[in-house]
Amino acid sequence: MDTQVTPGPIDGLFLIDIEVRADLERPGGSFREVFHAERFAALGLPSFAPVQWNISESTQGTLRGFHAEPWNKLVHVASGTVFAAIADLRAGSPTAGATWTGELDRARALFVGAGLGNAFQAISDVVVYAYLVDRHWSSEETYPSVAWDDPDLAVAWPITDERLSLSTKDRTNPTLRAHWAAD
Repeated sequence: MDTQVTPGPIDGLFLIDIEVRADLERPGGSFREVFHAERFAALGLPSFAPVQWNISESTQGTLRGFHAEPWNKLVHVASGTVFAAIADLRAGSPTAGATWTGELDRARALFVGAGLGNAFQAISDVVVYAYLVDRHWSSEETYPSVAWDDPDLAVAWPITDERLSLSTKDRTNPTLRAHWAAD
């Protein structure tokens, strides 16, 4: 399979373009290889040994805010399209405060390094958002989160009308400046 990896503008972010092949034996079907440890290492991605696979399903307008867990994450949209936003929430990072935005669908994945804030909004009717992580989630730990509408991050979310849907937590996250001041 032909996979292209491009370092993103944020330290620890990689854009992964995936070849989606038509399934010649099943008209209307397709196949894609989303993760291959040896091939990814040869393409320059950091070492990645997933221990957990998570899937979230969202309807159009759902926005999941900037969460910065302490693990590496390989994000792939199995179905649908999202507007993705990544922000460097690490105060001492050379790209601290920088953002990247773009659309993700089945032909593009992201490798999101530990500590980067990951957010997305479903822009198609239904989205299946899947991600592998290299550390287990724990309800006993807290993870940094930043406001989805932080003016310093200045993300131009595509859906801000009555279709916008946010969790209570994502409505009340602090700004990046407040997050850094609390550290």
